[in-house]
Amino acid sequence: MAEEEDDDVRVRVLQSLRGKICEAKNLVSGPNRQRDLCTFCTISLDQEEVFRTKVFDKSLSPFYGEDFVFEIPRPFQYLSFYIYAKGSFQRDLPVGKISIRKEELCQYSGKEHWFSLQPVDPNSEVQGKVHLEMRLSELITDNGFVCQQLLVRIIECQGLPLISGQNCDPYATVSLVGPARSDHKKTKVKKKTSDPHFEETFAFEVTRFSSYSKKSNFQVEEEDIEKLEIKVDLWNNGNLAQDVFLGETRVSLKILRNDHIHKAWYLLQPKGNGHKHKPDEMGSLRLKVTYIEDTVLPSSCYKPLCDLLLESPDVKPISASAAHILGDICRERYEAVLPLARLLLHHNHLVPFVTAVAALELDNTQEANTIFRGNSLATRCIDDMMKIVGKSYLMVTLKSVLDEIFDSNKTCEIDPIKLKESDNVVVNKENLQNYVHKVFSSITQSSASCPPLMCDVFRSLRHMASKRFPADPHVQYSAVSSFVFLRFFAVAVLSPHTFQLRPHHPDPEISHTGQLGQLSSFKETFMYDFFKSFQEDKCIEKVKKFLDEISSNVNKESSGIEDALILKEGEVQKRAQGRKIIVKRNFKKRWLRVTNRELSYHKHRGKEALCVIDVKNIRAVEKLDESAFNRKNMFQVVNAEKPLYVQAGNCVEACEWMEVLSQVSRCNERRLANFHPSTYSGGAWQCCKGPSDRTPGCKPCTALTLANLQLDIDCDRETERIFSLLSSNDGKLQKMEDACAVIAVYQGPQREQDEYSKFTIQDPKETFQTLKQLRNVTENLRKQHSSRSDPTAQYGSLDNPIVGVRAAGGQAPWALSSLKVTPPPPPGRGPTGPP
Repeated sequence: MAEEEDDDVRVRVLQSLRGKICEAKNLVSGPNRQRDLCTFCTISLDQEEVFRTKVFDKSLSPFYGEDFVFEIPRPFQYLSFYIYAKGSFQRDLPVGKISIRKEELCQYSGKEHWFSLQPVDPNSEVQGKVHLEMRLSELITDNGFVCQQLLVRIIECQGLPLISGQNCDPYATVSLVGPARSDHKKTKVKKKTSDPHFEETFAFEVTRFSSYSKKSNFQVEEEDIEKLEIKVDLWNNGNLAQDVFLGETRVSLKILRNDHIHKAWYLLQPKGNGHKHKPDEMGSLRLKVTYIEDTVLPSSCYKPLCDLLLESPDVKPISASAAHILGDICRERYEAVLPLARLLLHHNHLVPFVTAVAALELDNTQEANTIFRGNSLATRCIDDMMKIVGKSYLMVTLKSVLDEIFDSNKTCEIDPIKLKESDNVVVNKENLQNYVHKVFSSITQSSASCPPLMCDVFRSLRHMASKRFPADPHVQYSAVSSFVFLRFFAVAVLSPHTFQLRPHHPDPEISHTGQLGQLSSFKETFMYDFFKSFQEDKCIEKVKKFLDEISSNVNKESSGIEDALILKEGEVQKRAQGRKIIVKRNFKKRWLRVTNRELSYHKHRGKEALCVIDVKNIRAVEKLDESAFNRKNMFQVVNAEKPLYVQAGNCVEACEWMEVLSQVSRCNERRLANFHPSTYSGGAWQCCKGPSDRTPGCKPCTALTLANLQLDIDCDRETERIFSLLSSNDGKLQKMEDACAVIAVYQGPQREQDEYSKFTIQDPKETFQTLKQLRNVTENLRKQHSSRSDPTAQYGSLDNPIVGVRAAGGQAPWALSSLKVTPPPPPGRGPTGPP
């Protein structure tokens, strides 16, 4: 995230990624195909893993079917997907990978694509950039001759990869290469850093000696310029092991034709070994990826659009409101409703809006058994509302019972096709039935913990459904159960990691516990007898009682929230307290847990806490400089005692830990205004050299937005997303305007209106007025973006580094027809169909 200091002109750039790892086809591991291939897929930002799927058992065409969504807290160059073969007694072996440049992500956004896997070659696993300066100079020798030199200055690098999870020990080699020469130089090794500062200059002779009297004005010979280039290689010093290649860049000396000084940033590139694989030779992977980059302006810019959206619940008819129009024109995009739901929820306008759109949907529903079955604007708003406000409800209701189920490690597979010879289907069925009863009891006894907002929505749905179908006594229950069971609890049981109910994927042996979420399905015949046991009168009465309680008129206080609620937990590396020497053994693996009451760490998950910190005693949660311990992704929890130093597994996890800890402690009275971004050692703070461990911090603490912990909503960002949706659908807004005009003025044959039948227009005049207002406020926002947007970063700057030339097809660089340094060409399209 990037932002400016002044709130009046602050512009934030926020990145997020969501999508789905669908399936793979025709995988190959090594030189030969293996029938018993157990694989999993990972996601990496550059070379840093940030997501991993469960292991798929014994298939060359595994169906992963896993969704992912996370914020991206740092700049990156490549988004990569790796498939690994799970090793039983050895390390996991890479099968293949897909790497997509950040600039190319937009062409795949929101749609599924097949991608051919490429080999995982150590020489291609590169990331980072290097800052170079090249200068032509004259050197007069003692004999009166002129020696013409090329000075190459290696200034610094940024973003080099981790080696075995730690910062690397980088050095650079600088070579002047041509058809008849290859001169090499080497920098000093920089210890434990991914952002080394070299500041070393190397001199190379580039022309023959000539008489100074004959050549008073220096001019590089054209033939030398055409054939020479500088090659910079970055390496990790392996000490006793082999050095690891980190990347290279090549710069043709033609760049100095018109200017004898060239200074620029270059992206590091893989080695140009010319080895290429045929499409689908290693298999392929189907992905759905949506990358979003929000440029968020100051709050005042969004006020007109925000006010127009917040008026929606009061607009009559509701179909003429700005919020309903947004849902109408973005009907095919499921994620379009989320920013609207979050914005309305933050301003307490969601319940009246949902009530209005649900009433409109019910007016168009002809049969009670089809009530709220589709993905309409009403159902999508309620889905998103439950996922936002219901997280704590799921934790209180399901986490303990799911932990017990998954930790017991009992097999509950009853599908005849998937049963193994050693399986006992009777025992498995008993296990499954016992699990289901535990979940069923936990849910039906949880009404007191149901969030009041969900109760308000359910009460409204129940009342409207009964009014619409008065002759059906069951519709009042089905209107609520279709949401709370099918769209809420079932989804959480099937994908507990998505709701942070489980930190790890279940083992394949117990993954069929997912049948718990299918209590209302009869699609699998082997489950029919099992489901019949839950249709007994006593079960039906428990369900009705539960539905009555969560949709009653009694205002509920969420009593379950008073208990300790686990907000996040997982494995981290923790710095031992009080140690003065920085060595690897002072970092220990610990299980970190944050609740709404306390922060604790444990030797292992499920063990007694080794240390407990009351969240009321947390004074700051801030990043720790990489130089403090020569480790990335570290943060500190400053409390009344000593700071707690923690290293997360990756940048996404570090951001999530800091966000949760900051929000849970945001209202503490003794929060610090300033902090130290480094450690206190050797009698001084390493950041500011303050002599006392009580010296006040030297850097301002991160400003926090005071928001409800469970409803952490950035309204400006949500409004910016809505603006982006409206801008990208401006053509549909125009068509809707035309439809309003046709309906209001032209009363001809129905065929004239067929083109506009997908729009919901009850009052063309009122809808037309809202459309005009929407287009006006979006046009004003476009102007605001134009006036505040920074000009495109200069090519070769830190923010827009040059993609250096590398050899192709195994040819020598000087044999290529052109060595011009130019911006990268437009990306090619990926495969669009399965292999």
